[in-house]
Amino acid sequence: MSIILEILVGLLAAALLAVAFLRASPTALASAIRIVGPMLLGFMGLSLVAVGRAGLGSILITAALFWIAITQLPRNRTKPKSQRSMVRTAALEMELDHETGALEGLVLAGRREGRLLSRLSQSELVELYKELAGDFESRQLLEAYLDSRFPIWRKNAQPNFGDGLGGPPSSGPMTKEEAYKVLGLEAGAAAADVREAHRRLMQRLHPDVGGSSFLAARINKAKDVLLSDHN
Repeated sequence: MSIILEILVGLLAAALLAVAFLRASPTALASAIRIVGPMLLGFMGLSLVAVGRAGLGSILITAALFWIAITQLPRNRTKPKSQRSMVRTAALEMELDHETGALEGLVLAGRREGRLLSRLSQSELVELYKELAGDFESRQLLEAYLDSRFPIWRKNAQPNFGDGLGGPPSSGPMTKEEAYKVLGLEAGAAAADVREAHRRLMQRLHPDVGGSSFLAARINKAKDVLLSDHN
């Protein structure tokens, strides 16, 4: 009688599992299998060990532990580093986080050498801007940062804050190493990756969407440098 009862309970449990299997979404089903599968396998292994079938039971227990380890691997993987672009001038080094669009800069020369732009107040940044008179590229880069962090900084600045602005950029041709950094790519990236990075950055930094004309020009130049061999 007890055997018949056990069979009926087993059939009922199987029926309930079948119904749940049919109704579950693929995502929920996969999640349930990852959790329940190793547990059932381990339980079967322990049961076999308990009845004297240690060899087979140990194999099932090992398989259950291996299953758990495999399913946990994707969760333990280190998240990929956020892709960043870097633009460097004589006095500043600026990084753009592709994911968040956040800008961070480092002062490379002058009274505030070594200071992060994020640690400087608006008044200090405007003073730095004045100190960069004659350094066109550094000023343009700092303008991009100020526009991002303090959108109305120009209204609060003195009317003659732009006095002493130098002429157009006088730096030499952009190297491939610089171009890769501007687009946030590893050296030797494929042409398709260059185009994709350029497209993504221009969506954030194009002047038509409130971006920086200076950074947009650097991004365009970087793309041209890296694609020159593919033309």
